This record gives sequence, structure tokens and C-alpha cells, in this order.
Amino acid sequence: MLQFDVVTLFPEMFDAVTEHGVTGRARERRLYQFVAWNPRDFAVNVHRTVDDRPYGGGPGMVMMAEPVGKALQAARQRQLSAGVARPRLIHLTPQGRPLDHEAVAGLAKEAGIVLLSGRYEGVDERVLEQMSVEEISIGDYVLSGGELAAMVLMDCVVRQLPGALGDAESASQDSFVDGLLDCPHYTRPESYAGKTVPPVLLSGNHAAIERWRRKQALGRTWQRRPDLIERRALSAEDKILLDEFRQECETGGN
Repeated sequence: MLQFDVVTLFPEMFDAVTEHGVTGRARERRLYQFVAWNPRDFAVNVHRTVDDRPYGGGPGMVMMAEPVGKALQAARQRQLSAGVARPRLIHLTPQGRPLDHEAVAGLAKEAGIVLLSGRYEGVDERVLEQMSVEEISIGDYVLSGGELAAMVLMDCVVRQLPGALGDAESASQDSFVDGLLDCPHYTRPESYAGKTVPPVLLSGNHAAIERWRRKQALGRTWQRRPDLIERRALSAEDKILLDEFRQECETGGN
């Protein structure tokens, strides 16, 4: 069972992930365990202070090393006691390496992950260095805190765990699994707002359907994320499908 520990000033925010949807059901099935640690519980004064003004001046506040460090140590110790040999410590920050599918797949194979959700202007750098905390970013933008980023990471990872999804093939067909965006999807009714479902999807010809889906995935990636196409070596069949998609776009047949 994957162990998730999160250091956060707002543990209640994680109810959105741990009590609802796919990730909530996965927790009920004991596919992962979740424990939250509030740095305020490790503060050294009666006011439970966890932040202070930055040295050198400037706006905002910085999370203090001692309460954050003690919370991280408690989380890591719990995981060690649960049998995790080497818990992975991760700080969610825009300064980290981008979270992509490859990173998610790797994290899903871990036995234990400790997530640090920072607040304010950031966390005292010394605690990050002392505990060898790695940094991961979910995008080039700034959030009010690391909680939402931590929840995104948890959701991505949990859905990769065997048994988390109702259909065992769902995760393997997600966008980015093979470096492409997903193909478009349709369901009932067959006609909506004057638009009909592509006939091939109603044909019952599974080979033709898979070919169509592959072509659409290639084409959609070419249209919306050409960088993903440029960085991969397309097979001969994929090149044919992408050429067909482009021709259909030019002739209005797609």
C-alpha cells in the first residue's frame, strides 16, 4: 500500500482528494494511506508561529525551518515505521522540475511519498537542503499554496495504482501515456446540436476504430501540442495516419 504523508497548514483541504471520486474510492480500498502533518503542531511558542519576515527584507513571510523540519521528520519517521525503506520527500514549487507522465509513472512505483505544501513566500531554504527535499512543479504559474499542487500530484499518481480505476485499461489510454494527446470521445445520443458521431465509431469494426483513434490522437497532438510530435520518432504507420489527418484538414473532411 502506497504511503502518502503531507505537510500542510490546511489538512482539511485534502478531503477533496481523499474522500471523493476515484482517489476517495482508492483510499477506501486501501490502495494508499494518507496522513497529514500540520507544522503548527511543531511550533515552539504558544502562538504556534510557523512563519517570519525574510532576512534581507522584502514582502511577505517565509515558513520557518524548525516547525517545517520537525513535521517532515515526523512524516518520514511514520513511513519508516510503516515499512517504507526510503520515503521520497517532495516540495511542490514552481522552481521544481515539471511534473509529466514519466515522473508520475515513476512515483506510482514508490512505497512512500512525503509532500511538502509550502505557503507565503516559500520555505526556509535550509530545511530543504538539510533533508534533501526534491522539488516538483505542476506548471509555470504561482498558486496561493502548495496544497492544490500536492493534490494534483496525488490524483495523478493514485489513478496509476492497480485497481484504482474501474476499467483496468483506462489509465493506459490516458493522454500522454504514449506521448500523445488523447483522441476525441463520444457517447449517446448519436446526434447532438446538429452534429453526429463519426460513423466509424458506430461500425463495430474494431480495427478501423483503433486506426481512427490513433489518427485523431496524432492529429490533435499535431494541432495543439506540436512540440510533442517534434520530439518523437514517428513510425511509418503513424506518419501515414498523420498525413491523412493533415489532408483531411485541408479538404475539410476532418
